[in-house]
Amino acid sequence: MLTETTSDIQSVYHALDEADFSRYHWRTVLIAGMGFFTDAYDLFIIGTVTAILTPLWHLSTTDLMWLNSTSLLASMLGAIVFGRVMDLLGRKSIYGIEVILLTLGAVFSAFSHTVWQLMLFRALVGFGVGGDYAGSAIITSEYANRSNRGQMIGTVFSMQGLGLLAGPAIASLLLATGVPHDLAWRLMLALGAIPAASVIYLRRTIKETPRYALTVRGEAQSAAQVVHDVAGLDLQNATVRTRSRKARLWDPIYRKRLLGTAGAWLLMDVAFYGTGVSSQIILRALLPGASLLNSTLIAALIFLVAAVPGYWLAVRRVDKSGRKRIQWRGFLVMAAAYGVIALIPAVRALPIVFLAVYAVSYFFIEFGPNVTTFIFPAEVFPVEIRGLGDGVSAGSGKLGAFLGAFLMPLLVLHLQLAGTMAILAGVSLLGALVTIYALPEPKGLPLEIAAAEDRI
Repeated sequence: MLTETTSDIQSVYHALDEADFSRYHWRTVLIAGMGFFTDAYDLFIIGTVTAILTPLWHLSTTDLMWLNSTSLLASMLGAIVFGRVMDLLGRKSIYGIEVILLTLGAVFSAFSHTVWQLMLFRALVGFGVGGDYAGSAIITSEYANRSNRGQMIGTVFSMQGLGLLAGPAIASLLLATGVPHDLAWRLMLALGAIPAASVIYLRRTIKETPRYALTVRGEAQSAAQVVHDVAGLDLQNATVRTRSRKARLWDPIYRKRLLGTAGAWLLMDVAFYGTGVSSQIILRALLPGASLLNSTLIAALIFLVAAVPGYWLAVRRVDKSGRKRIQWRGFLVMAAAYGVIALIPAVRALPIVFLAVYAVSYFFIEFGPNVTTFIFPAEVFPVEIRGLGDGVSAGSGKLGAFLGAFLMPLLVLHLQLAGTMAILAGVSLLGALVTIYALPEPKGLPLEIAAAEDRI
């Protein structure tokens, strides 16, 4: 139960929820979003890098499995650690450290000379990526207004789409201009440091979110000052809210929500990263005679015509259609697309038909669970456990990403495209069922109501 320790006609929460979309909101979205551009670039460029390194370093299938997935496994740990620390020490205290790790990891990876060195530095990249997933979502949600919250969080995440496009575009440019392969892969990895480094200072100077300052620390005046910056309102006596007890992640209501956020994210990332990081492997199975440049250009084209529009349509619709509907519907279309590829041999036999169906799956991954699984955990847990809930959910997603990227080479090798796509269809169908059963609809609700803080 909530109790108020001071009386004031206008609370910080209400002021934040009803504020007009402002320049401060845009600044928050851009600072957070640049990290996600880097995250996507760094996580997905490795597929092209390992395709180049396979003949240069004589990589085995096991080497490919680990190089393609090491950063994803590390990101699972990074999300949980950063999320928990943000609950204990505050959002501001560590925001920006994750992009420092990204910058260092990208630069060091470019100077690797052995598989083990590259794996180590990719793990550093991954740990920073995990921290970015937890930190950026939470900070954006706690600054957001009620009517634009989904759009704001979704915009941050949809910068991933530009990073997905930048990876194969830069790789294609380097390969097409004749840059020697031993230099090209190093440049591909090193370039990931630039966007990450560009926001280090801005993230380190961002102010503590009013919701954390008020609810966890009881710093009413600090929260009121930030509300003035965000909404232009002067609160003479900000309302402090305290509870008779603190929320716990294992409370029944939050256990069910965690099943929904973590379970759906894990299942989505099995499909998304399995097909994304291993796109070169899938395209090689489909088009065995294609050159590395041609398969990279095909991957870039799929991202451009299918994935990127899907991201931004999700951003446009998420505060109108709702998170839950977009998520379960996207999962179902993914399942149908993968099922068509698995069950109809003619689809696999005709590359143009395969690529068209494959593009449909990509569009509904983005106009579906890839965006919404990022939004949900930042909304449905109370402020004092929001970092942990988001971190565990994102970490679960990255576990799914690790499994998808790690196992995809083996699945394609032993089950071919038909068997692999059949498994992904089942995974996607399960994602729709988990969404429908376990997740509420937070669209349009004040953040504290969406997080069920009134039910603690």
